[in-house]
Amino acid sequence: MDAYQLAVVASGVFFLNALLTGVWKYREMTASPDGVAHAYVDISHRTSLLYAFACVLLAMFANISQLPAWLELLAMVLLVSYFALAVIIYMVHGWRKDTDNQMRKPSASLHQAMWSLIAAEIGGFLILFYGVLTALW
Repeated sequence: MDAYQLAVVASGVFFLNALLTGVWKYREMTASPDGVAHAYVDISHRTSLLYAFACVLLAMFANISQLPAWLELLAMVLLVSYFALAVIIYMVHGWRKDTDNQMRKPSASLHQAMWSLIAAEIGGFLILFYGVLTALW
């Protein structure tokens, strides 16, 4: 599988997850006296939608880039893996209903994970974006 194919498949998986978490969100909204789903059910639904379309953009970047295939794939794996990890964590919080803000009392390990996410997502994107810029000029 190359970076383009991974991005396309990931887009489909995130979109399907958005549809399924949308059903979950709807069920929580109809069962709630306030008509509102748990915050992390809502966040997991919206994030899945956003990541589905982000992966389409990344697929286009991978398609245009002329960097070595292994480097493009590494960048895509970093991006897609951290996107998926974020959605899974949001879904777990939604299922458990254990918090409405995971950053209210963050642990040291959460801060480390967030810095890791920041580095992987920005770094992965910069690799693909550099590949696009060098291919176009």
